[in-house]
Amino acid sequence: MEKSVYLDYAATTPVAPEVVEAMAPYFTDIYGNASSPHHIGRKARVALEAARGKVAEYLASSPEEIIFTGGGTESNNFAILGVAYALKEKGNHIIASSIEHHSVLEPLKFLEKQGFRVTLVPVDHNGLVDPHDVEKAITPETILVSIMHANNEIGTIEPIKDIAEVAHKHGVYVHTDAVQTFCHLAFAVCGLGIDLLSFSAHKFFGPKGVGGLYVRNGTLLEPFLRGGGQERGLRASTHNVAGIVGMAKAVELRSQKIIKESNREILLRDRFISGIMKRIDGVTLNGHPVQRLPNNINISIAGVDAEALVFQLDTMGIACSAGSACTSGSFEPSHVLLALGFSAQSAAEAVRFSLGTQTMDLDIDYCLEVLPQAVKNIRVIRK
Repeated sequence: MEKSVYLDYAATTPVAPEVVEAMAPYFTDIYGNASSPHHIGRKARVALEAARGKVAEYLASSPEEIIFTGGGTESNNFAILGVAYALKEKGNHIIASSIEHHSVLEPLKFLEKQGFRVTLVPVDHNGLVDPHDVEKAITPETILVSIMHANNEIGTIEPIKDIAEVAHKHGVYVHTDAVQTFCHLAFAVCGLGIDLLSFSAHKFFGPKGVGGLYVRNGTLLEPFLRGGGQERGLRASTHNVAGIVGMAKAVELRSQKIIKESNREILLRDRFISGIMKRIDGVTLNGHPVQRLPNNINISIAGVDAEALVFQLDTMGIACSAGSACTSGSFEPSHVLLALGFSAQSAAEAVRFSLGTQTMDLDIDYCLEVLPQAVKNIRVIRK
């Protein structure tokens, strides 16, 4: 395999060299525990709080509203379970969408076993949540609405601001899983109007195993991990200082070029989609045609099993996905595509390509060159 084209940035991203460089001293020279009172620990604490400030600056929030976690899954679990337990005396009803990430759906299932009620509002054929459906689902017992900022599979960007306005009118907290949009779209938490927001460093060229949760001042939240008093007593555990410093560096790098990079990716994305449509028959674009992530291409190719296509493209040096990386090994139809009205067979024909900073015109050219033959090979076998 000579050619190598990575088109799975939605699953994870390579760590930027500047991020690796920023992290290096915290593995060796500045190795102190950020909770230790001595001078070595204080150096780590200074770096930790500087990182918190950089993340807060990107979100236009206060530093004390940022809680560091181990990644997006923990942040989503923290937001949902933390609010549920903090407000259980007020109500036991939570609203989410039918296309949420499993790190939202699974804690909701867990809460249902404990007597909480969950309503999953539907989406339209493009994957959009209607704010009116959210409002209709709200009851006097509703304590939280959790709708993702953009879907990780089909790339549809949700009307979070409108949903938040509806929820707040009824005094209900709003959480958004922004793992796919954080440092990919330019936004401020005040503009979204939400109370809690999850993010994960490895989605924007930072290290794996570190992320965060924005919690608006005044939001009631039960501690997620119990032990020490780190993160204002809300998330116990010795701080991953190197990882947090790396995440902050990634935020700094991305925030300087979000708009420029988004515009570049949109041009590549649209050229890729147009090229596929011209070269291959039976192709359908999944997700909203306009209101979607700049780097997301999710298509269904009639008569072509996505798992087989991903395997075939891998032999040609192209890395892509048949679904989200968290579930691609399960061979279950995508719950996202089923929610859009796809049959199980149609859902099995959907493949996702996601672009990134290292994706160039030559990469798109190569994919458009070999993809028709890969599709033809699979269709011949299936006949």
